[in-house]
Amino acid sequence: MTVLTAVLLSGCARSVAPAERPPVAQQARAGGKGDGQGHGQGHGQGHGQGHGQGHGQDNSRAGGRVRGLPPVVDHVRTADPVVFLTFDDSAQRDPRFAGLIRERRLPVTLFLTDTVAGPAYGQLARLRSVGASLQNHTLEHRSLRGLPHAGQRAEICGQQTKLKSRFGVRPRLFRPPYGRYDTTTLRAAADCGITAVVLFRAALDPAGGLTYTRGEHSLRPGDIVSVVPDHPTGVGLSARTERLLDEIEEQGLRVGRLEDYL
Repeated sequence: MTVLTAVLLSGCARSVAPAERPPVAQQARAGGKGDGQGHGQGHGQGHGQGHGQGHGQDNSRAGGRVRGLPPVVDHVRTADPVVFLTFDDSAQRDPRFAGLIRERRLPVTLFLTDTVAGPAYGQLARLRSVGASLQNHTLEHRSLRGLPHAGQRAEICGQQTKLKSRFGVRPRLFRPPYGRYDTTTLRAAADCGITAVVLFRAALDPAGGLTYTRGEHSLRPGDIVSVVPDHPTGVGLSARTERLLDEIEEQGLRVGRLEDYL
């Protein structure tokens, strides 16, 4: 496996310079409900508008999963012809997005930061009502890697509490801001009831193009895809998502529900 390459990430886009690239995380392995395959882990990801980005954890190499801690995944190893669409925070700003999810019956996953998504929890409730899954992206979108356990736990558990209070759900999945995490992050996430840390292998940029963190530059079954927020000069979120859906279908794939595979 190789170190992660530069990528436009969910809302916080900066290329990762070679000196900044930390060791890759573990390889994902999982299967959908009823397929008899085990669960496992992978690597790569980030988020947040106009902010910096990095990947990986402090002491883990491929295959070096720490027992008892949640896996880190950017790809699910499965024979099913599925990919997974994930969005960070600002998806609710597009008034057409809820209609698209409803019409296409899309099992999308939204990773939410309280300080970003909080003012729009009403719109997010609507998205949830049409099938979107709401998951954890911390309270304040702080870069977690290197913070003490208490600080990381407060960011993750605090958002668990917020989402439970507002929506009656307690997320199992967590995406670290900017893709930055360490073993302390995994321990804090485990304390908060998180069962998987979710990054991504592919990202849909504001212009509607796909970029990749590693491996071949084409969608593969099991890929986790991040759809980055809108940009003033880019194509709207719903329009970009519709184009992506056409591309997914042309490749004989469909959108799967990530929570069924992790």
